[in-house]
Amino acid sequence: MQQFMAQLQHLLSAPGSGPVNWDLARQVAASQLAAAGDPAVSPFERNAVEEALRIADLWLEPATSWPSGIRASVAWNRNEWIYKTLDVWRKLCDPVASRMVGAMGDLVPPEARAQLGPMQSMVATLGGALFGGQLGQALGSLAAEVLSAGDIGLPLGPAGTAALIPANIRAYGEGLELPEDEVRLYVALREAAHQRLFQHVPWLRGHVLTAVENYAAGIRVNREAIEEAMGRVDPTDPESMQAIALEGIFTPEDTPAQKASLARLETVLALVEGWVCHVVDTAAGERLPNVVRLGEAFRRRRAAGGPAEQTFAALVGLELRPRRLREATVLWAALTEQRGIAGRDAVWGHPDLLPSDDDFANPEAFAATSSDLDEELASFDFTAPGAPEEQPPAEGDDKSS
Repeated sequence: MQQFMAQLQHLLSAPGSGPVNWDLARQVAASQLAAAGDPAVSPFERNAVEEALRIADLWLEPATSWPSGIRASVAWNRNEWIYKTLDVWRKLCDPVASRMVGAMGDLVPPEARAQLGPMQSMVATLGGALFGGQLGQALGSLAAEVLSAGDIGLPLGPAGTAALIPANIRAYGEGLELPEDEVRLYVALREAAHQRLFQHVPWLRGHVLTAVENYAAGIRVNREAIEEAMGRVDPTDPESMQAIALEGIFTPEDTPAQKASLARLETVLALVEGWVCHVVDTAAGERLPNVVRLGEAFRRRRAAGGPAEQTFAALVGLELRPRRLREATVLWAALTEQRGIAGRDAVWGHPDLLPSDDDFANPEAFAATSSDLDEELASFDFTAPGAPEEQPPAEGDDKSS
């Protein structure tokens, strides 16, 4: 928070550009990583990452119906992960933060707002700085844990860019007591699978992010918690700003609509992660000596969420965990057995064709009832990246012309 304190006076005198001061968030995250350590990526590591992703793509060929989705294979340090994913975090967090900033403004009594005049904007600036500083801390913690661009199931990085974080993979492998090259290859398989899925299902990126945004729209602001936090600030003591903790200020609304939004979010995250787990474990097969152990470790890791992921959830009220991961994996396996690889992947043809939360309970029944899928998909083209979501024939379309 030292960087935050150094910038506070400047922030209060300058107009904010949104509900979150993202420049400050990036600075705080970078400062935190500098203190904890952010090893540079060596030429050897870059080559190892490129080779792992190349092998991963080869192994995935017979396990999926789509070609490679990778246009660039890169190795990032932790700061690069933050910088390259910040645009998506902004899209996800700004709506939540704007409600916090609005709630802070509401704490000013109506009779006092007229007296504040132009200084009213300082409240918004302070809110943006508070949220930016603490979000920077959360992102800095996440950057020290994530293993790849798609590690937490969201399309955070640039489309077509497969990225691994060597320093984090090395630390994770040490924790599992497994060879680093084997862990790296398993992470590369997961990243390459994510890239294939999001690259060749053109509607999926927007669908996932919209599910997150819709859930975030139902998160309410605990005004009492804000008032209590702000009450601990001593204007004569800037150091008191460090004592402010925003965790717990955002909580999901307990309404039918919000529960439905949460169910949709958890279902789509589980379907994405379940497909990746099934495809990766199929592709790895007997090639990796510890594939069973690695698969189980990653399923537990994704289902539980790491400490940094939990911190992020506490800060913005968003839990990005596929709670029904195991059921989703079984469902994709049942679809593969029933319809084959191409038929399984064709289910991604349109969001209306995806399994619902209820289908997780009986994957064999869903796989059986989807046997007529070929006819339903006759008007869709899912093979070309960037293809439109739907391609229904226009009325009176004369194909002979």
